[in-house]
Amino acid sequence: MQQVPYGSVDRDKPLIRVPFTRLAVITVCLPLLGLVACIVLALLFHYNDATYTHCQVPNYLPSISAAISLTPERYIWRFSIGLHSAPRFLVAAAYLSFYLGRFTRRLKEQLLSALTFLLALSENVGLLLLTYVSSTETYSVHKSGFILFIGSSLFHMMSTCKLWSLIAKYSLSAEEMMSYRLKLRLFLINGFFCLLAAYFYKRHNTYCEAGSSEAPPWIAEEEKNEELKVQCMLGPLFPEETARQFPHYKEVKPPSCQATTPSSLI
Repeated sequence: MQQVPYGSVDRDKPLIRVPFTRLAVITVCLPLLGLVACIVLALLFHYNDATYTHCQVPNYLPSISAAISLTPERYIWRFSIGLHSAPRFLVAAAYLSFYLGRFTRRLKEQLLSALTFLLALSENVGLLLLTYVSSTETYSVHKSGFILFIGSSLFHMMSTCKLWSLIAKYSLSAEEMMSYRLKLRLFLINGFFCLLAAYFYKRHNTYCEAGSSEAPPWIAEEEKNEELKVQCMLGPLFPEETARQFPHYKEVKPPSCQATTPSSLI
């Protein structure tokens, strides 16, 4: 057996080399592939459960929370995010080292770099929280994780764009200029779709419209009042599973029904 002296150069060689670009592509693709798989499985095998809404109106596609809370979809999603999260912590640390190297002797930029690093960690923690605690298990924790993820994501992208605007201001590199412009565009697109999602979420919970109804809000409100009148006459209707868990709900009518007289329902 050939003996190698202790401290030889061969002992310091890396065992494996992974290009950063390839690592970034793999990391980004994992949640996308996992989400597509969860939605497809939910549509094929759990369509009714995945598209069920609290106000009992039909949905065409499941929400992300619904698609990743079923079985086996939740395990596919958790596996994808588990593999996706570890490199994100490494990338956050790598970016912090890069920023501190670019802004040596500039205290404000160094503090902003540290804040960007903390936001990246918070974003990743929020993603793990909403992933491993589904909405059907503990909704409040799942909701908190979702808010933490979205909020940290937006502020992280904002601070990143600010740092790269300073880098691009004093840089003549075409690659760094392209990176800054791409980050800024992605931030604006992400912010737009977050606002759009918040609008439709609020509209759905307010009017309980089926699908993407084009009826004006006052028409939707009238239809909701008509449904409430019928519900007052027949009593509240609940899914079979909910009725078994909360049998006393069958005897409780909405508060607005107490002020409704039989003559007004005719």
